[in-house]
Amino acid sequence: MNDVTAVAQLVLHERRARDRGWWDLMREFLAPDAAIRLSWFRGRGAAFIAASQEMAARGDAATHILSPATVDVVGDRAVVEIGAAIHLRGDLHGVEVDLTSHARLLYRAERRGGRWLITSLDPVYEYDSLAPSTPGTAVWLEADVLARARPSYRMLTCLLSAKDYTIADDLYGDDRPEPVRQLYRTLFDWLRADTKK
Repeated sequence: MNDVTAVAQLVLHERRARDRGWWDLMREFLAPDAAIRLSWFRGRGAAFIAASQEMAARGDAATHILSPATVDVVGDRAVVEIGAAIHLRGDLHGVEVDLTSHARLLYRAERRGGRWLITSLDPVYEYDSLAPSTPGTAVWLEADVLARARPSYRMLTCLLSAKDYTIADDLYGDDRPEPVRQLYRTLFDWLRADTKK
């Protein structure tokens, strides 16, 4: 298997393991010191797996529908971009709702000890939507949460805040293009850093 294919399969297997609750398998793909920065979590890889287990135990498990991955490899480093539609069914103030959050997942991966591992994950949130699972049912949104929520992950903020998750306001999103441009520059500078030595 060439490196591009190996890295693409790495991120696909990690997402599948998380969606299915295969926590031991997820550990095989994610470096313990990986930097993870999501709407509801910020920390290292090992803590992310534990927090994902807790989230699933609360009934808040998400499903990721993924686009083909774009992979750039330079030596023992790789950058991956993969489009994702993140689906979450949950209860919002007594009404069952379906959330879809559209994002681009940006990964760093490194070859360590002869195998590829994910060493960072940063989503770029694009937009989201929320609908009642039963059409025609009224959904109540808290006006103050809605007013302060970022456009790129507004509905995600409303749903997860109602479940007592703390949602960061400084995430990457298409509503703030300059930090997103800087993220891409940082990723590709890191990717090519070894070639500049």
